[in-house]
Amino acid sequence: MNDLAVHYLDEIKRQLRGHKRMAEAAMAQLEDKEFFVTIDLESNPVAVLVKHIAGNARSRFTDFLSSDGEKPNRFRDQEFELSGKTSRDEVMRWWEQGWSIVFSTLNSLKPKDVMRTVTIRQEPHTVMQALSRALAHYAQHIGQIVFLAKHLRSSQWQTLSIPRGKSEEYKTAHPKGISRGK
Repeated sequence: MNDLAVHYLDEIKRQLRGHKRMAEAAMAQLEDKEFFVTIDLESNPVAVLVKHIAGNARSRFTDFLSSDGEKPNRFRDQEFELSGKTSRDEVMRWWEQGWSIVFSTLNSLKPKDVMRTVTIRQEPHTVMQALSRALAHYAQHIGQIVFLAKHLRSSQWQTLSIPRGKSEEYKTAHPKGISRGK
């Protein structure tokens, strides 16, 4: 079990780092005004998605093992609001602060913690369940960030993976596939 727990914690960190990098690569392609664009009434701009991920990360990963993941000082609905004064730099500071808490917490976890019970909104979860839940949640919103950035940049979009129509060329140039390095 210990080997499996070690592998799980390493894999969660690897995947979260990859999702963070993907979001940042997409956001880097956006102009400041595009960072705040809402494409319709039911959509969130990239800035709001970033603010929400940061707020969730702060709440879920602060005192991860010892307090409920839904902190009393989290006001989730406010994560979906921006003032006219909110700057991209400010939103990106929230992003970095949230991820710093995530990775600090992950680095503090020990294999024996994986099956411990934590709570999120007063519901019990194993640490493994809570981390898997966070990974899925962040992946969903990061997919939205990538979609929005790709949509907003349109023909100026620089792909984050193998370009369309280039899979066979890629396989020839990289016969061993993509490195899964850390």
